[in-house]
Amino acid sequence: MDVTRLLTRLYSDEGRQDPYPCYAGLHELGPVSPVPATGGHRTFAAVAVGYDLVSQVLRDPGWYKQAPPGWQEQEVLRTLQTSMMFVNPPEHTRMRAVFAKTFTPRRLGALEPTVHRVVDDLLDRMADAGDADLDFVAEFAYPMPALVMAEFIGIPAGELDFYRQRVERIDEYLDVAGKTPQRRDAANTAAAELRDFYAELIAHRRRRPGEDLISALVEASDSGDVELTPDELVSNLIVLFNAAFVTTVYMFGNGLPLLLAHPDVVAALPGDDTLTRGAVDEILRLEAPVHLLARAAPGDTEIGGVPVERDHNVLLVLAAANRDPARFPDPDRFDPRRGGPPSLAFGAGLHFCLGAAVSRLEGRLALPKLLARFPGLTVAEAPTYSGSLFLRGIDKLLIHTRGGSA
Repeated sequence: MDVTRLLTRLYSDEGRQDPYPCYAGLHELGPVSPVPATGGHRTFAAVAVGYDLVSQVLRDPGWYKQAPPGWQEQEVLRTLQTSMMFVNPPEHTRMRAVFAKTFTPRRLGALEPTVHRVVDDLLDRMADAGDADLDFVAEFAYPMPALVMAEFIGIPAGELDFYRQRVERIDEYLDVAGKTPQRRDAANTAAAELRDFYAELIAHRRRRPGEDLISALVEASDSGDVELTPDELVSNLIVLFNAAFVTTVYMFGNGLPLLLAHPDVVAALPGDDTLTRGAVDEILRLEAPVHLLARAAPGDTEIGGVPVERDHNVLLVLAAANRDPARFPDPDRFDPRRGGPPSLAFGAGLHFCLGAAVSRLEGRLALPKLLARFPGLTVAEAPTYSGSLFLRGIDKLLIHTRGGSA
């Protein structure tokens, strides 16, 4: 099958539900394939699935993120394009330096008691439900990272339902199939409401500061210690919270069925920190929450022998690179003791995800507790996937807890 048919199938409803056969087909064509123009136009000059090539482009600061035309006119795009996740140096360097100071080893260590407390509370609630079927995403995978990040950033826990609804509208618009007028308008409204939400929260923290990230940033901003405009502060808080918890939601949701399919790993995980770290990394490799990124060429160049003209985009398929048979023998097999290069689940280079360490910490602490508390846990029915490729994950996963221990 040629690259055009594979991409057409990938973008279909069937392909978005199970993209891995398409990725395998792209690997058969080679690490990178040119994308022919259709009707005189093409969105991407090439699609890259080889691990080494994808990593190379991500780590090369010359390849850049291209802003969509007319972004200043859309509230959702204006929010994204004034955040560090979507801009290039020097703006990216300036913004990231501010937030990088908050994701220090000291702050990460200080999060551990919060993670333990939130996990224990949620597991208690699941146990109180008795011998019943529960939606793992609703009862654990979503509230666990959301509550941790809300406390870290300074969002009242009671506002999380309001927040989630608006984040989902933005994520739906970002997907490859999401650029409809209806989704655009919903995302614009959601972004405007989140900007108002944060403006009010920042004003409150200015009057009554706490120990959270927003309070620290407001204090630094007011003293002139950070280089962020008020608009940039709000934009980055919106994107940071979304990036730091949605990927973790999908890490838990995508990872649980993988683990349960390997009873030997489930039995050994509690008490084995090395195995747990390996399991978290392998979940992220096999079921990366973010599947697709794009980078534009800084000049006329080539990638893997495929010519790419200046300012033309290359589609980088992270989830396919993570299953590159040239770098990961038997790439579709779950092996928490696997060696080899790190996955590209959190990207690489300038835009490597700031929240990666937080996600890994939450997985390392929460999964052993979950499996120790519910040793007989099983999946009750087939999971429901998001249907998105930008952020792909399980939105609903019914599990049977079989009671659980006290």
